[in-house]
Amino acid sequence: MNTDQVKGALKEAAGKAQQKAGELIDSPGQQAKGLAKQVEGAAQKKVGDVKEAVDDARKAAK
Repeated sequence: MNTDQVKGALKEAAGKAQQKAGELIDSPGQQAKGLAKQVEGAAQKKVGDVKEAVDDARKAAK
């Protein structure tokens, strides 16, 4: 696991919590921010997945 995967997962979890908090306090703004953070975290996680795949391929080629 690399840092992008970890940071992405943490951002995604924080976004879910923020979205739920927005639902609880009936704040569409907080819900939207939480959803945006989830998307950002998922994208960062995917970048980390690609980096790891490239590293694995590079190691296998040696």
